[in-house]
Amino acid sequence: MPDGPLSLPARLYLLALDTSRSEATGAAQTPQLVRAGALAELARRGLLLDEDGIVTPVDMDAHTGDAVLDGLLELVRESRPHGWRTWVTLRSRITLDAVREQLTAEGCLRARKKRALGLFPTVEYDIARPAVVEALQEEVRQILRGPVPAGQLSDRDAALVALAAAAELRTLLPRKEYHQVRIEELIERGGQSAPALRKVLHEVGGALTPTSVTAGA
Repeated sequence: MPDGPLSLPARLYLLALDTSRSEATGAAQTPQLVRAGALAELARRGLLLDEDGIVTPVDMDAHTGDAVLDGLLELVRESRPHGWRTWVTLRSRITLDAVREQLTAEGCLRARKKRALGLFPTVEYDIARPAVVEALQEEVRQILRGPVPAGQLSDRDAALVALAAAAELRTLLPRKEYHQVRIEELIERGGQSAPALRKVLHEVGGALTPTSVTAGA
C-alpha cells in the first residue's frame, strides 16, 4: 500500500477523507475509527493485552517511537481500566489530533490556523497530497470487492481494511456493498499475528458500526 511508514490509525484517517472537498473532512465516526486503529495496532504489537475484556498494557515502560501510539499507551496506563469498546470512544479526539499532527509532519495535510466565531483559535486541515489518499482508498476498495483472497494480505493490511469496512466508510463503497462474510475473512486474517487481536478487531469493529456510533453520540 502507498506510504508504508504511515501508522494504521493514520491510514484509517486518510481512508475517511473526502478528496472532493478542499478541507480534510472525514466521516462522522472518524475519531472513533482512528482510535480503533491505534488500539488494534498496539494489540498487534503485543503492547495491549485482553484480560477478561479489559484493555491491559503489557509493559508500563514500553514505547513504540510513534507519537500517536505512545500517546494512547500513556492514556491507557494513567486511566482506570476499561473494555475495548469504551476505549474506542473515550477521549478519542486526543488520538485524532495526534494523527492530524503526524500527517501534517509527513506532508499529507496542511494545517491552517483560524479563529472560530472570530475569537477562539482553531486549526483546520487541508489535504496536501490527494493522490496519496486516492491511491490508498482505491487499493482498499479493490480488497473489499475482491478478488484478492484474504489469506494473501498481510495481517496489518487485513486489519486496516476490516476496520474501514466495519465503519462502512462511504469514501470507499456505498453501504449496501459492504458484506459481512468478507469482513469476517479480513478479521480472521488480521487476527493471526497475535492471540488477542481477533477478539480486539471484533470488539472495536463492533463499536464502529454506524448504528453504534449514532447511539453513543
